[in-house]
Amino acid sequence: MADFSDLITRRTFFQGPAGDTLSLIAEGEPPWTALARLQDFIIDVFTPNLPDRIPILTPLPNPIVLLPDGSVSWDAALVTDASSKGRPVALIGDTLIPDASILCAGAIFADRRIRIGKGVVIEPGAFVRGPTVIGDRTDVRHGAYIRGNCLIGQACVVGHATEVKGSIFLDAAKAGHFAYVGDSILGENVNLGAGTKLANLRFGTGNVIITVGGKRVDTGRRKLGAILGDLVQTGCNSVANPGAILGHSSLVPPNTSVRPGFHPPRSVIR
Repeated sequence: MADFSDLITRRTFFQGPAGDTLSLIAEGEPPWTALARLQDFIIDVFTPNLPDRIPILTPLPNPIVLLPDGSVSWDAALVTDASSKGRPVALIGDTLIPDASILCAGAIFADRRIRIGKGVVIEPGAFVRGPTVIGDRTDVRHGAYIRGNCLIGQACVVGHATEVKGSIFLDAAKAGHFAYVGDSILGENVNLGAGTKLANLRFGTGNVIITVGGKRVDTGRRKLGAILGDLVQTGCNSVANPGAILGHSSLVPPNTSVRPGFHPPRSVIR
């Protein structure tokens, strides 16, 4: 049986190149240790850019467009067509600005500790609390609730009626419908089926304990959701129990409950 340190490495989960976000997930350490550093990392590395005129804890009365150069347009037109697949795109005069970010009327921001990338769409009814980073071309859909201490990468989806708290989404991770993501890490191109719940609080007292290589390991965390490596997919209405650790390219069929502990890359959870 491989040693714990051989089983739980960054490469077991995350195959992409190490960028700003992956630097938070240190090689040679269990990936959940990144969650303890998450808030400080967001505050230290990213500069908030929410415009001062945006009201706090009040729904936006009108849409606001953040232009790629960092300026703000309060009166740009919004258009959709087949090429944008229904996503709104900013129109200034006769010029489409695909890299502009659109904060729709009805979106709510709890504070100003929020960084919004280029080409982001935040739909009506979304609620965002800082400190939070929302990467380029990410969609935050109607009714989404981002509760703070969240690092959302590029081309991600935080979907309708989805709640995210204290979590990391690497690029192209998607929680599209009715999901709960608490104290978790989603690798690149993870896709959560509708109704997936990544539970983060065990029954009873004490820290989340997982089994790795036949050994019981104290994660040191009272709250720990799931660590899902790159390309993991979950089916509709699946549940990951606190401390479910899935290597890259694993599959979770619909209506499955994933037990705590380490599941190697390319597992199919039954």
